[in-house]
Amino acid sequence: MISSLSTYLDQVVLQFTTLITAGRTDDLFLVVIGLTTTLYIIYREGGRAWAFVYFLTIPFLNWSFGVLPNIQILPAGPGFSQGVSLHPLTLVTGLVFVFRDFVQRQMGQRVLIVMALAIAWSFYYAWPVIALASGLAFAISEMADWLLFTFTRYRLSTRILLSSAFAAPLDTTVFLYGADLAVQMRLDEPAGTMLHTANWVVFVIGKMVGAVVVSWAMRRREERGLVDPASA
Repeated sequence: MISSLSTYLDQVVLQFTTLITAGRTDDLFLVVIGLTTTLYIIYREGGRAWAFVYFLTIPFLNWSFGVLPNIQILPAGPGFSQGVSLHPLTLVTGLVFVFRDFVQRQMGQRVLIVMALAIAWSFYYAWPVIALASGLAFAISEMADWLLFTFTRYRLSTRILLSSAFAAPLDTTVFLYGADLAVQMRLDEPAGTMLHTANWVVFVIGKMVGAVVVSWAMRRREERGLVDPASA
């Protein structure tokens, strides 16, 4: 019994170590120190639960795009020469914009610090080309999202929806361009495997689903007086 429990715990520790080091277990000490320092910086800057969720989500998503295969929704055919595929975590990607809006309510403009730290860690956890493409995509789209969320006078639920609608197409265009280069370089796939109109449309729609749901839920809370519509 004790031996079985010890074996189980060893396996859990190994799996956890493999997870947080992206399979480079020799880096465990440096990764633990780095992540602890990063989380402490976020906390010192005023970040709490949403900030930690936002920070951890970005490297995780970047890692997933180099590991998890796309789901083929429609096969290649007339009008869809490449078919239509969707990454299984596309909906979560859309929620990143919503997470950022919640973090800005907590931290104000210091949300940009969390964004920069998350993109920096992406270079450790993801393929370099994917990390660069995703980093650029997040930087461009998140800045657009931040500007719209910060400087418009719309109610909170509307700002969440509009900022996501403005950012999602930018993010998708830049990311799919980089992902297309990545699969050409790493997998010898032909150009246009990832970046084509059908894929672009499906990715944008997928990302907007989460924003629509959260915006609707926030509007209900505003109407019930639980949230100030004018809050930052």
